[in-house]
Formats: sequence, structure tokens, C-alpha cells
Amino acid sequence: MLVAASTECFCDLSLRDAVARIIDLEYSHVEIAVHESGNQLKPSEVSEDLNAAVDCARDTHRASVVSYSVEIEAEGEEHYKQFAACCRLAKATKVVTLTVPSGELGTPFNQEVEHLQRLVALAELEGVRVGIKSQVGRLSEDPDTVKVLCDNVPGLGLTLDPSHYICNPLGPRNYDRLMKYVYHVHLRDTTPTELQVRIGQGEIEYGRLVNMLRQVNYGLALSVHLRELPGVDHIVEMRKMRLLLESLL
Repeated sequence: MLVAASTECFCDLSLRDAVARIIDLEYSHVEIAVHESGNQLKPSEVSEDLNAAVDCARDTHRASVVSYSVEIEAEGEEHYKQFAACCRLAKATKVVTLTVPSGELGTPFNQEVEHLQRLVALAELEGVRVGIKSQVGRLSEDPDTVKVLCDNVPGLGLTLDPSHYICNPLGPRNYDRLMKYVYHVHLRDTTPTELQVRIGQGEIEYGRLVNMLRQVNYGLALSVHLRELPGVDHIVEMRKMRLLLESLL
């Protein structure tokens, strides 16, 4: 397994500056956020000028890109056009996994299955995989729903974020049965009432998680996914998380 950091850890910075900060913290692998509402690479920009997006994504100095987190705001056919462009970006930069959000709570199940089937089909054309991310407020907040979605959409996987199953409106949820679906991992520390706390003050059992992932032969990235907390030294937390994960590997 590899230790990576998401550019979302420095969401207020440009992509170039976020990557530079991650490298300064001695991470050798990076996950790039491709979010329409973000300050970094946007899906609409990828669709409009793929070559420029590829050049931008390759400008990571010594860091290797391990994944893209994709959030598209366009609807209808434009949504799939932008997603297809992101798949071509992934192929061009030798990235295997794209992370996307699942539908919001209340989305009809059959509608979500059809949507995810189309995303997976587009991704497979470029040799890329799609993982829905664990996320409160969306269908993926429930591990049972994730299992059913993955079983009904061949090729679909999960970007596992344990925090969303610990700090969950339904109470802590057991996610052990989801290990075989994991394509990517997002990590921070969490309590049942706070999605992110200082490293070591929460309830994420990193060692147990790593062992469960090893049992299903997961060999890809553990991506640090920390947002800045008021009154907390973000740089110290980023270093602490890297050292903790490296010690487990």
C-alpha cells in the first residue's frame, strides 16, 4: 500500500501550490481533486481542453498521481461528456481509479443504478475504475446500500472513508463487509459526533483497517484527507498522519 495526500487538504490553494505543499510534507503520492466548485482542476476545464488538463496533472514534480476525485455539476449529457473527459485524463496520466459521489438521499434506486452503470461503462472504455465515496447525506452513507449498489453495477467499487460510517446520523455503522469492494481509501480521525478531530483523538482503528485491506489484497493508496481545523496546526496534523500510516506499512 502507498500513502498519499489529497489536494483537498489544501483546498484554498491552486493545484500547483497544493501539490507543492504536499511534496514539502514528504508525501510521494498525490490524489487530485477535479471539482467544479473547487480552486484546482475542474471537470469542465478537462472537457474543454484535455491536453492542457493532462499537462496540469503531470506537473506534480516528484509526486505520482494515484487517483482523481471527480465532482461534476453539469447535468444530462454534459455530465457524461465531462466524465468521459476525466476518464481520458486518468488514462493519459496512468491513473486507475476515479472517485465520484453517489446520489443524494432520496434518489430512486433504479435511477442511481442506471447512472452508475453508465459511468462504469465510460470508464471501462479507458481502462479506468469508478469508486463511489462513503459520504453522509448520500446513498453511500449506508454500508448495506453500498453493497447492493456494487452488486447491481458490475465493475463499481468503493472509495472507503471510514469517518462517514463512524460519524453517521444512524449511529456508527459496521463497514467490514465492504472491504472486497474497496478501490481507494480516504483517511482522517473521527469521533461519533465530529467528522474530523486531531489525529489520535478519534476512533479510527488504522492498524485494524490496514490488516482488513491486506486480507483482500488491497495494494493501492491510503489517501490522507484532512481539512483545516480552527486552532489546529494543519501542517503538524498532515505530518503526523503520514508518519502514522507509514509506520503501519
